Amino acid sequence: MKKLRIGFLSTANIGRTNWQAIAASRHCVVSAIASRDLARSRKFISECQREAPLGYAPEAIGSYDELLASEKVDAVYVPLPTALREQVIVRAANAGKHVLCEKPCASNVTELEAMISACNKNHVQFMDGVMFMHNARMAKIRKVLDAGSIGRIKRITSQFSFCGSKDFHRSNIRVNGALEPLGCLGDLGWYCIRFTLWTMEWQMPRRIEAKIIAGAVNDSRVPVEFSGELFFDGGVSAGFYCSFLTGLNQWVDLSGTDGQLQLDGFVRPPKAPQLGFQLNHRFVKASGAWDAQQVNMFDNFAKQIFSGKLSDEWPTWSLKTQQVTNACLEAAQNIDQCGE
Repeated sequence: MKKLRIGFLSTANIGRTNWQAIAASRHCVVSAIASRDLARSRKFISECQREAPLGYAPEAIGSYDELLASEKVDAVYVPLPTALREQVIVRAANAGKHVLCEKPCASNVTELEAMISACNKNHVQFMDGVMFMHNARMAKIRKVLDAGSIGRIKRITSQFSFCGSKDFHRSNIRVNGALEPLGCLGDLGWYCIRFTLWTMEWQMPRRIEAKIIAGAVNDSRVPVEFSGELFFDGGVSAGFYCSFLTGLNQWVDLSGTDGQLQLDGFVRPPKAPQLGFQLNHRFVKASGAWDAQQVNMFDNFAKQIFSGKLSDEWPTWSLKTQQVTNACLEAAQNIDQCGE
């Protein structure tokens, strides 16, 4: 069976999870790992092989450009810091490599537009790493929504948060304004915004209100606690809360004129024998194992590429999510500048 050869551009810790997903996939292989330090690439490969042996040895590479030039790499997985992605992804596209990019995709809309434009120009696929989009639950939820099981949607509420340690708030990359200027909004709020837009079938909000509740210790401009309100045509509103200061929560509540749908673990499902959601106070089962979405993401990426036809939907979903994310930050900054 033909397999998509994926090279990792960075040895970021999140790559370990995706190494394991690729190890379990049917359509992908890890072909190379690149870092600016060859020893770090070798160490990453050695550690990942112990956790999830591949049965073969990916190549360790000491520069990103060398990986992009490799004929053994068909696509790149990019978990680099958000502020560093644009140039690398444009170079990857120009080298003919398909791109699977971590979220948030970019620091701002202009950067992401440049990345997607380069991918389109070079006829390579762009997709972001929002794994829950590849969970079998999503199709089941869409089916019950389309059937009118909760009536007309009126309110969407979501939260994604975790409480970072003192060391996290001092030195973690996600509170570093030079590398991750969107802070918790990009790291966590991106998922809430994505689920909201998916629920609304990609309708964009007509008005946004938002608030940076708390900023990072070392850079108050970087949100570590954030809330947003999105207002859509048709009388639908959506509220979300994301935070590095609040205990672990990841849930969505959809309220309609005739009922309610509640989904716990919407980003990363709990380790449970059966997935599902609450619909009008009863549990509805959905197919798929708790960790299948990670594997599905890579397999769907590969199958789309092997189909010979690129998806326009994936980059469009990324761009709309980026547009709303940055609009939320701008709305919050405008309020703060007014002293409210």
